[in-house]
Amino acid sequence: MPAPPPQRTERDDAQTAVTADPEPAPAAPAPRKSRAGRNLPAAILVGVGLLGVVAASLYWRPEPFVLLVIGLLWAGLWELRQAFARRALHLPMVPLFVGAAGMIVSAYRGGPEALFVGFVLTVAATVVWRALDGSGLAAVRDSAAAVFAAAYLPFLAGFVVLMLAQHDGEIRVVLFILMAVANDTGGYVAGVLLGRHPMAPTVSPKKSWEGLAGSIVLATAVGVVGAVYGLGASPLIGVALGVMTAVTATIGDLAESLLKRDLELKDMGSLLPGHGGVLDRLDSLVITAPFVYLVLSVVA
Repeated sequence: MPAPPPQRTERDDAQTAVTADPEPAPAAPAPRKSRAGRNLPAAILVGVGLLGVVAASLYWRPEPFVLLVIGLLWAGLWELRQAFARRALHLPMVPLFVGAAGMIVSAYRGGPEALFVGFVLTVAATVVWRALDGSGLAAVRDSAAAVFAAAYLPFLAGFVVLMLAQHDGEIRVVLFILMAVANDTGGYVAGVLLGRHPMAPTVSPKKSWEGLAGSIVLATAVGVVGAVYGLGASPLIGVALGVMTAVTATIGDLAESLLKRDLELKDMGSLLPGHGGVLDRLDSLVITAPFVYLVLSVVA
């Protein structure tokens, strides 16, 4: 007669349940992201590298800096071409590249009048180039986009070269760039640590009024030091330059953010890790350059 099956106890049932249905392992914690939404170590490394390249280009003679500006503009125009293509806008790159180089060289050699003439010739060349490639509404839209590109990048950047061509131009350019860096740094630190009130939440959610205040404080400090010890000017000139740089640079950032939102882009490119594209670094500089040039030309 077969032996009866062994009796199962409550302890055996509990052990079987644990073996058959083990508790899930705890999920790995999600990586923490920077409140500012950027890779901070990469941004610092690239930023220091860019400052080193600028310093090296200005150390011996101004001509290498002129070539550096042309190279950055070509990169920015290419990024703008890629971005506009998302909306079926096709920039004529050959006349824009040639015109950008011509405007920068003309500004350095001939002054403001030469810069304006170079801009007019570039606009004419882009319109004619696009018209020869085809007519109709698409040609009109592409020509309008090309005029915008020529004005937004090489024409405005030409004011940096106009500063360079002036007396103690290297000091003026260095002061302009350091104030732009101070604006970005002060806005980043104050925005991350203190930012509570968004400035334009529908355009750039991370920008805050506290960040703008930080930009003004640090840019003004750099402006005062540069005006007094670099240019031998009044501290009030440094205050005016610092406040103006913070305001115009912020407007430039917001304008590019609005453009990227319309194009459904996070960054204009990926050439500069931690910063995005070249155009993401030039946006505030090109808007600020004419104002700094005018102030320094009149009062310094």
